[in-house]
Amino acid sequence: MPLVVVKRSGERELFDRAKVAAGVAAASKNRPVGAEDIAQLSAGVEESLRFVGGEVTYEQVGLAVLEQLRSLDEVAYLRFASVYKGFSGAGDFRREAGMLERASAER
Repeated sequence: MPLVVVKRSGERELFDRAKVAAGVAAASKNRPVGAEDIAQLSAGVEESLRFVGGEVTYEQVGLAVLEQLRSLDEVAYLRFASVYKGFSGAGDFRREAGMLERASAER
């Protein structure tokens, strides 16, 4: 069954695992994250989105990536979050890092 992503513009396109992998790879540059890790994360994102249904929003895709990336590499998580959430300054990084630290402490 195809998985369709509704983009910000309202346009619909088929989910592309390679796009997820490319975004994660960019966020993971120079980090101890291997190609196998990225492939598994991308597959996990797709699998979690399929449980939502045949159509998902770009927001759901981004949040699914962040959820999986959090446990893989915190620096890559912050890098991805900075683009996905549109950070505008250091305060945004501090806020997100604080949330990440609290979530890690709860585990």
